[in-house]
Amino acid sequence: MTDQLGPLLRQLRNQAGLTQEAVAERSGVSVRTIRRLESATNIDHRLGTLNLLADALELGPADRELLATMLARAGTPAVAMTQAAPAAPGPTGSASEPPRSPSDRAPVSAPPAAVLAAADALAREARRRWQREEERRQVHDPFPLPLRWRSAPAPLMDYAVNIQRLPPGATAQLDLGGELHSVAEVYRRIRSGRLVILGRAGSGKSILLIRLVLDFLATLSLPDRVPLIFNIGTWDATTTTLREWLIGQLLRDHPHLARRTPDGPTLAAALVDADLILPVLDGFDEIAEGLRRDALEALNATSLPLVLTSRRDEYADAVRGVGAPLNWAAGIELVDLTLDDLRAYLPRTARPAGRDETVAGWEPVLEQLRTRQSPAGGVLTKVLTTPLMVALARTMYSEAPGRDPAELLDSVRFPSVESIEKHLLAGFVSAVYRPWVPERNAGGSRSRNGNWNPQRAGHWLGFLAHQLMRPNQPRRDLAWWQLGDSLRRSTRIAAVTVASALCIAGATWTIGLVTAQADRGQVLLEGAMMGLSAGLAFGTVYAAIIAFGGTFQPAHVRLRLRRGRSGRVRPPARAFTLRFAVVLLGGFVMGVGCACAIAVVRARYWDIPLTSPEAIRAALINMLVFGLIFGLAVGLVFGLLAALEVPVDVSFAATPVHLLSANRTTVGQQVLILAPALALTIAFGGRLVVNLLQGPLGPLSWELPDALIIGAAGGLGSALSYAFCFTAWGQWVILCRVWLPLTGRLPWNTIAFLEHAYHRGVLRQSGAVYQFRHFRLQEHINHSYRER
Repeated sequence: MTDQLGPLLRQLRNQAGLTQEAVAERSGVSVRTIRRLESATNIDHRLGTLNLLADALELGPADRELLATMLARAGTPAVAMTQAAPAAPGPTGSASEPPRSPSDRAPVSAPPAAVLAAADALAREARRRWQREEERRQVHDPFPLPLRWRSAPAPLMDYAVNIQRLPPGATAQLDLGGELHSVAEVYRRIRSGRLVILGRAGSGKSILLIRLVLDFLATLSLPDRVPLIFNIGTWDATTTTLREWLIGQLLRDHPHLARRTPDGPTLAAALVDADLILPVLDGFDEIAEGLRRDALEALNATSLPLVLTSRRDEYADAVRGVGAPLNWAAGIELVDLTLDDLRAYLPRTARPAGRDETVAGWEPVLEQLRTRQSPAGGVLTKVLTTPLMVALARTMYSEAPGRDPAELLDSVRFPSVESIEKHLLAGFVSAVYRPWVPERNAGGSRSRNGNWNPQRAGHWLGFLAHQLMRPNQPRRDLAWWQLGDSLRRSTRIAAVTVASALCIAGATWTIGLVTAQADRGQVLLEGAMMGLSAGLAFGTVYAAIIAFGGTFQPAHVRLRLRRGRSGRVRPPARAFTLRFAVVLLGGFVMGVGCACAIAVVRARYWDIPLTSPEAIRAALINMLVFGLIFGLAVGLVFGLLAALEVPVDVSFAATPVHLLSANRTTVGQQVLILAPALALTIAFGGRLVVNLLQGPLGPLSWELPDALIIGAAGGLGSALSYAFCFTAWGQWVILCRVWLPLTGRLPWNTIAFLEHAYHRGVLRQSGAVYQFRHFRLQEHINHSYRER
């Protein structure tokens, strides 16, 4: 049991809010010894050492008894441990051990190795991601803005004794003061692990969260909780529990967590259930107004350690609606930047080599703000009190050559705070998309996507922002597979109909011309008729799917016939049944269209009138036979495809580009499986159907050469139609790479534009989706787009 004692000691230290260095200073035990004990590499558990650690951690009777039990299981007498002196009074003056809720203590047994490995991988990925984000935000260039905060108003935070989880009769004084570099230290002083960060738009909440996560990860030692930032604005507490939502966000951002553990649940579920995730919930104010009260009540129903950010007014309204703030939660509120902060920061951002010598820079502007020589200076002072506005001013005037910040003091042009903010937000896009020379790649050529026209880039960004600002429920997540949802339903159905018609017609033409079974004119006519009928069939199926709320998410699956340990839970038969039923209808309609095409070809090339009794009887029989052949074949194949889908068992960094690439690969694999499977099923399954119907319908012909040609054309065309019309990648291609660029709402190379916006700081990445750098920027760009 020695392998469990180390995690227990680490857990108790984390609950006390102490670092290894702090415990070493209190106990007199060296940091190296503490590190070896917690990592279970030291199996010589001396009672004296452990007693010193227990005293330093101020453990109560319950924790000492648990530690004694672990020592006994390890083969060490525990008498000295159980008889140790009670914990000394802490800073609060109470000698009693604060009660701990069940959620504050992780299980005694260590999580499985696979779960710990997944947590370690998440921690590394989070560290890399947010370090890159800090670099792109230029947080440390030339130095971090001095973010400060004060304790939130008393009505918006719980009592100090509740926050510190103290017993009845205890008293507490909670010190929450600090600056950006000490945010992790302040959080560790909160015994409940629950913190609410309040601030107005652009006040630096996101920067504070990033620094909290990075500082926390710097000293992380598993099984400590891994802090991960989630945008809580997408959570609907009335339909989804917090646990389910967290698991869903993990699966979206990290698809490899869909692998199953030996015990059955996915890695994402195992991480949440093992209490290895510290949710850092950003944007409570972005939840729909009618859902905020339910969200706060759902959070109050848990004791899960978490960090929550929100604008003050929106959070205060939710607190008034519930009648209480977040249980056990401390609260801090970011304060404005001061004029001294601006005088220390802005001049150092305008490097001499990057400015025109005729431009004076920030010094004259800041001097006017200090002396308050004009009303315009007072207006500008009010604007430059948030990190967002300071960052926008820096981008427009410190980094753009030839721009003089003195124009911000023009009281005629900028008479109010709102006018200056609008100017800075509007000029941000122009400044970011100013012309620049792209770097040469390894081959010596320059990228063609290095420059984007500022006006057109602003228009495209406005369209993207407009898709996120839905009435009563604005979103932050810009997912590439959801961009096509902005189009009208009729437009999407028409696009799918045309795409599927072209796929079937192209496949029929290709197979017909390669096999040369008929003259070219007959092949072209057959392909056109087949494409028309198939387009109507697939368009009907697509309309039925979206009418019932169906969506096409990226496929985080691969296909394999043999299941390993991770696939113990078989896919339900319901998946096969639903897929079979829906596709059977489309396949039958496609077969009917094939029969109609054959009738038209016979009338054109065999001189058989369509109105003759023989032609009508033959057409009706062919409609039934071809409908059954195509319907049963595609229903069976697509149903089995659903049964063979299992979670991907490879790990990769979930970025939008990687997810798009992975989804494209998955769709390609599906086409390679579907095309031959459908071709063979149509060819040989058709023989079985024909044999069964020979008696009731009379003599029927289904020769093998013709059957293989029909099967090849139908299989290839159906597989391509499925790929382009019923997968997330296919919808991306036909809607976002063709239709939206044709109508001017997006550029032709959309993903390159999104990546460029990400690298230039307009967008940020959150797992597999993009987000605008600031919600305030998203709101302004959407407003400007609607005005145009």
